[in-house]
Amino acid sequence: MHTTEPLPTAVILAVFGALLIVSAVFSRASERFGLPVALIFLAVGMLAGSEGIGGIPFDNYSAAYRLGTIALVFILFDGGLNTPASAVREFAAPAAVLATAGVVGTAGLFALGARALGFEWPAALLLGAVVSSTDAAAVFSVLRSSGIHLKRRVGATLEIESGANDPMAVILTTVVTQSLVEPVSGLGWRVPLTVLAQIVVGGALGLGFGFGGRMLLARVRLPAAGLYAVVLVACGFLSFAVPTLLRGSGFLAVYVAGVVLGNGHLPYKSGLLRVHDALAWLSQITMFLVMGLLVFPSRLLDVALVGLALAMFLAIVARPVVVWLCLLPFRYPKKEAAYISWVGLRGAVPIILGTYPVLAGAPGAERLFDLVFFVVVVSTIIPGATVGWAARRLGLESPEPPAPLAVVEIEPVGPVNGELLSFYIDDALSVAGERLADLPFPEGAAAMLVVRGQELIAPKGSTVLQPGDHVHVFARTEDRPLLHLLFGREEGP
Repeated sequence: MHTTEPLPTAVILAVFGALLIVSAVFSRASERFGLPVALIFLAVGMLAGSEGIGGIPFDNYSAAYRLGTIALVFILFDGGLNTPASAVREFAAPAAVLATAGVVGTAGLFALGARALGFEWPAALLLGAVVSSTDAAAVFSVLRSSGIHLKRRVGATLEIESGANDPMAVILTTVVTQSLVEPVSGLGWRVPLTVLAQIVVGGALGLGFGFGGRMLLARVRLPAAGLYAVVLVACGFLSFAVPTLLRGSGFLAVYVAGVVLGNGHLPYKSGLLRVHDALAWLSQITMFLVMGLLVFPSRLLDVALVGLALAMFLAIVARPVVVWLCLLPFRYPKKEAAYISWVGLRGAVPIILGTYPVLAGAPGAERLFDLVFFVVVVSTIIPGATVGWAARRLGLESPEPPAPLAVVEIEPVGPVNGELLSFYIDDALSVAGERLADLPFPEGAAAMLVVRGQELIAPKGSTVLQPGDHVHVFARTEDRPLLHLLFGREEGP
């Protein structure tokens, strides 16, 4: 065995490495043609599959489900790490309604559309449950790689909803699948209690692991910086696994834990965020590659017409109606509600959920999986390719300043009374055109770097600030309010 084993492993690693490189390189096409990058990864997986030019045989739904779940843990955790707590506090209510009532409403309306096309009620309800939630991986990647800056309320609502609505879709899919495989009387009465228990347990344990992880990382002294990333990964795994074992929502918990950790003072925080950004991208590529390998393109032709009709119904009717009703109490302007409904992208989550009925042995599950895959691809291409265009057309771009071409970072290992702040010099600021020596800096503050286009300027007293400059200032924590009076709002999320 020891003489042959390295060869199969080497083949697997070679194939996987080649697919990763191809996916990453061809992701540039998403920028050129305005397509969600997830579709590039899916396409590469399909081309490499058993009916593609790669000819890789793969039909292991169980392995795909497990790999997809692990990938989603990384993606949701990274999404939480990059979500400002202020946005959660401000927009948690509308996002929560979309993530709960919105998912149920979408599932119900989609089921009605499927029933109108001839599906029996059990299959229609299962289809609705599987495609009911937006996908965090698709929404995060499209919004953050599109090059647009959405108005804060719109972007935050979309991201929080997509990070928090998976639990409801998982619960609905599980309950409907179980009712198909083993019909149980009185199941409908238990659904609301199951949903409530999953949300309460998942949310509470997510907060617990988040604050516990913050305390651990702040107090422990590890011999190498890389070990802090290991501890943070462990926090993500535990925040998903423990609530799941206790019948709570692991997906909600890992997102909540990420938000709590990301808004705390962590050692080597910027480095940790970069590590998890890379892990999230690796997870996203792997997840979509595996889902692409799992699909047989020849079977998609049989569901093409029905899938196209359902995808258009989802994008044009079901999602907009539900979003409008959910956001009505919060008085979102019509343009913002329209955009939120349009960018409710589907992605790997419905595809992963589509494997669950197959694993459970539900009747007609493989055809349902093919249909879900087709619906996801079509409903992602049309809205996903128009994210930037729709934002500009509806006037929802935020006038954010351009990002600097260079940044300065401080990575404290423990709590320190000092931080590095970055400010954009707008022409409306009073400091524009002034020398640094003439500005009333607090006693413990000083400018460390001025970024002017492609030029890095070492700040001196005679340096004159110009509109368009990015200024990095070191200051004590208590001096931050005074610097806000001078330079306005800080750059960053």
